[in-house]
Amino acid sequence: MSESASTHPRSIDLVSHQECQLVVIDVQEKLIPLIPVAKKLTLRIQQLIQAAQIFQIPISCTEQYPKGLGSTIPELSELLPEPIEKIRFSASECLGWGTAANTIDSRTKIVLTGLEAHVCIQQTALDLLAAGYRVIIPIDAVASRNQLDWNIAIKRMENSGAEITSTESILFEWCEVAGTDEFKQISRLITGKQ
Repeated sequence: MSESASTHPRSIDLVSHQECQLVVIDVQEKLIPLIPVAKKLTLRIQQLIQAAQIFQIPISCTEQYPKGLGSTIPELSELLPEPIEKIRFSASECLGWGTAANTIDSRTKIVLTGLEAHVCIQQTALDLLAAGYRVIIPIDAVASRNQLDWNIAIKRMENSGAEITSTESILFEWCEVAGTDEFKQISRLITGKQ
């Protein structure tokens, strides 16, 4: 039996690509210049989006009051589906998913990425947790204008039940095994080698 067809039990805490959805929150033109780690943040989000496409993971994108904050930055918008506009800070309602118990598929693990960690990310995470979803926060793919706000938001989300990890951890958990075409594509994403 090959490793990819293994029947060895796997931890429910691993982030399987069959169970995930990716949400990119409010990475907009007037917000991104205020983010000290904007370049690294954009790279990590690009990696998550491209990996989600490789594994056919559903992707949602939101924009907070685009009339005032602008559109999603071009580096990401070219990779994303049409954004959902919102004025509520939490994206939970506009995603329209209802509760995890009522989902028609097994995609109840939600990877949240974007801006800002202490506002829209945090409020979305807490609402999705309340609706029964498992929320995964790649800390290198969420940011705030101020480090203190980011630190407190990460701690609060973790204390509330969100799982804190990194982009690269998620990518390799989606892969699960080496040697596949998907693994080779993910390796190229991580190393930047085409």
